[in-house]
Amino acid sequence: MAQRVLTGIPVSSGIAIGRAFFLNRNRMSQAPHQTIMPELVGTEQKRLQTAMGLALEELERIRSNVPGELREHGALIDSYLMILKDRKLHDNAMNAIERLRINAEWALEKAVADVEKMFSTIDDEYIRARVQDVRLVSRRVMHQFAGQEQEVTEVNYRVILMAHDLTAADTIELEVDKIMAFATVMGGKTSHAGILARSLQIPAIVGVEELEGILGDDEIVILDGFNGRILVQPTEEELSSYTELQYRFEDYQRSLSRVCHLPGETRDGFRVNVLANMELFEEVTSMLDNGGEGVGLYRTEYNYMNRTSLPDEEEMVETYSELADFVAPARVVFRTLDLGADKVSFFGSLEEANPAMGLRAIRFCLAHKEIFRTQLRAILRAGVRDNVAIMFPMISGLQELREVKSFYAQIQEELQEEGTACNPNLPVGIMVEVPAAVSVAPALAREVDFFSIGTNDLIQYCLGIDRTNKHVDYLYQPLHPAVVKSIKSVIDAGHEAGIEVSVCGEMAADPFCLPVLMGMQVDSISLTPQAIPGIKRIMRQVTMKDCEHLLQKILASDSVAENNRLVKEMIFKQFPDELMFYTSLQEEN
Repeated sequence: MAQRVLTGIPVSSGIAIGRAFFLNRNRMSQAPHQTIMPELVGTEQKRLQTAMGLALEELERIRSNVPGELREHGALIDSYLMILKDRKLHDNAMNAIERLRINAEWALEKAVADVEKMFSTIDDEYIRARVQDVRLVSRRVMHQFAGQEQEVTEVNYRVILMAHDLTAADTIELEVDKIMAFATVMGGKTSHAGILARSLQIPAIVGVEELEGILGDDEIVILDGFNGRILVQPTEEELSSYTELQYRFEDYQRSLSRVCHLPGETRDGFRVNVLANMELFEEVTSMLDNGGEGVGLYRTEYNYMNRTSLPDEEEMVETYSELADFVAPARVVFRTLDLGADKVSFFGSLEEANPAMGLRAIRFCLAHKEIFRTQLRAILRAGVRDNVAIMFPMISGLQELREVKSFYAQIQEELQEEGTACNPNLPVGIMVEVPAAVSVAPALAREVDFFSIGTNDLIQYCLGIDRTNKHVDYLYQPLHPAVVKSIKSVIDAGHEAGIEVSVCGEMAADPFCLPVLMGMQVDSISLTPQAIPGIKRIMRQVTMKDCEHLLQKILASDSVAENNRLVKEMIFKQFPDELMFYTSLQEEN
């Protein structure tokens, strides 16, 4: 058995076997904490401004030297630049120097800690993970205080890279062809490290807490990107076993590349559009490379993060238009802002006992109509490209939907009266993600052009559990009879009204759930770009007859365990050799 096994969060699949190499292991020690005399306040504030300016110049230099294979990740560097240019972090640190009479390094730490506190209450994992970007930017400023640029150690041979954390800027400064895989101490499922690894198609694990205390440079390790494990000094038997798995996965990846650009359809010709969920513009390349047939959900929240001022209309028009042009003629669905005041720094702190069920999403937009107005104008203007649709999140009833539509109509009329080019005929859809919307789905379907079932939230609200809570996450069961029947009723309601119905969320990327959704005759699924090839492969090997037969058995069942057994029986029978390369939402039984 290996000398030691470290565990973390797998964010990019695959196996790598090689030598460990630490990136800047001897990074800076803790910043000095010093109180200062009143006459030194101006000196420390000038030190802060100088360090932030030098860090900005350093990042701009890196941004201008992005190599071709990482060109799509330039937007990540732009996000770091945006943080450095934002006045809130700067002003909070400057105020701390003056108010608390402390040195610049300590003041910057306090300003970052304030940001961390604000983000820690956010329920959305992706947005919560963005605080890591602020930490990484502050680290570069700290290096400037010490009078040095943050130099990346040269890599002279192919390695498995180990780091405390890894930014897009770090990756761009490395020779990417020498990185077999990487692991970091920091990061979560939605961190930029995972996006980078999946784009580079290399295995990666984040959140490996013991990484720096256990491993040494040049130690032989196995990085298991399927299960989130690092085997330190593995045995000959483990090396042999993982080498075989590595070859099998590489063969499997090659087989996927042969089918991912084929249509998403069953063996008997039932067509399902396979679309991508996206948060960042740089994921477009991954969507196209993996055979995505459009963007089923573009989360617009990122434009509002890591800043103290709202994005203006022109900025959003440019972003939305560029994305629509890039994916044309395929369609892109823009989901309007799904944030609450607890998640955006320019609103300060909003105290809510349960932000997930508070003033968020469409409720937030209706309460802050000027913010909503700006975004609606931007989407309508980008819609002149004719491949744009708009979608409203967290709709709970007919009255709420009609209020949204009435305001939307006002914005359309406003633009037309101005003579501003726009598309007043955009397809309009809603997210069905709360039980109330499920119950009144037939009425809602008569008011819109399409549904998108948001399974991540729907499952949690339907079952009354928080999946991020380790004490109850075992109850998160997508094939619970109540969940299955809810989704089926929404799809039926949509089809009876003559509108398309899509399913998005992790359930759409789960191979055990896919045949059930297809048996319901869902029109499209929307999932992470990296999951598209594997899901398409399964889709193209089943028949609608088999999926409908499975669905009838599940609808007749009142047991989660029985439903899980039924789908596993079908999937393992047809795909015995490749399921090890997938993850599932199901609990092991």
